[in-house]
Amino acid sequence: MPAVSAAKTHARPAPAREAAPAYKGAIIVDAASGKVLFEDNADISNPPASVTKLMTYLVVSDHLQKGTLTLQTPITVTAEDARMGGTQVWLKEKEVFTVEDLLYALMIQSANDAASALARTTAGTTSAFVELMNARAQSLGMLHTTFRSPHGLPPPSRRIADGDLTTPRDLATLARYLVLHTDILKYTSVKTRRFGEGQRPSDTVVVMNNHNHLLGRINGVDGLKTGFTNGAGFCLAATALRNGHRIIAVSMGSTDRKTRDIKMAELLERGFRLLPADAPAFARAPDAPPATTPITAAPLPAGHDVLGDSSAPVIKFSIPDKK
Repeated sequence: MPAVSAAKTHARPAPAREAAPAYKGAIIVDAASGKVLFEDNADISNPPASVTKLMTYLVVSDHLQKGTLTLQTPITVTAEDARMGGTQVWLKEKEVFTVEDLLYALMIQSANDAASALARTTAGTTSAFVELMNARAQSLGMLHTTFRSPHGLPPPSRRIADGDLTTPRDLATLARYLVLHTDILKYTSVKTRRFGEGQRPSDTVVVMNNHNHLLGRINGVDGLKTGFTNGAGFCLAATALRNGHRIIAVSMGSTDRKTRDIKMAELLERGFRLLPADAPAFARAPDAPPATTPITAAPLPAGHDVLGDSSAPVIKFSIPDKK
């Protein structure tokens, strides 16, 4: 008898998987006018992770302006500071560093131990500092923001609702205030700095490398802050200055670092393309800052290593696997 041939089966092709979204929410703003140039789910609530440290910086900056702190104020590290987890500069109990040293660690290394030491020194306790953070958020019109830490680490419960929460729009409001009224770019534009040199044994000096990989790779980028936790995803509040105009872009909740950085580069390019021809040039506000207006939705238009303004073409780059 002839051999029985096997029945032919035709497997159905697996349904195509939808690509993961590049972010959960994003916004692009003209820093000079506050005009929203683009937004996509800009009011979604999400943990900011270490982007929280932008508000930490602002509260410390407020005290520097009032004179209750100076850049040379010495801060003695406590056991509480030294126990902070996550990214750090490995502060040890009884070490002494200046406010300025710790601000560089906060913005370049994203050091959680530096955030703890700055908060405690500024307000007396971490909880009192967090109260100042929330009061400052309210004063800026960040109505969908709640801070519960000066560093952005997940809460002990690991419940997202128990931690820091904000939106891309609120972070853009904060970033705009910072570039207008503070010298934050002095810190966020630095790509590499050594922490503890001259105060620590050479083998314990920390070489801090900025986590913002767009610095030096995308034309005009000089800030601001990255963040990541499992609950937050990859977040970034960025700014760039070109031809006298400054753009702020915020994205939250990207699934990986490379996607976040590539998409942010695209958002910044898009922002400069969308700037109206009559957009005002960017200039820092006077030392006595006026009241600010929170960023609200607007119609879309038709159609030390410090980085400054440039009109050169965008630099092509590949995102490193680490950091």
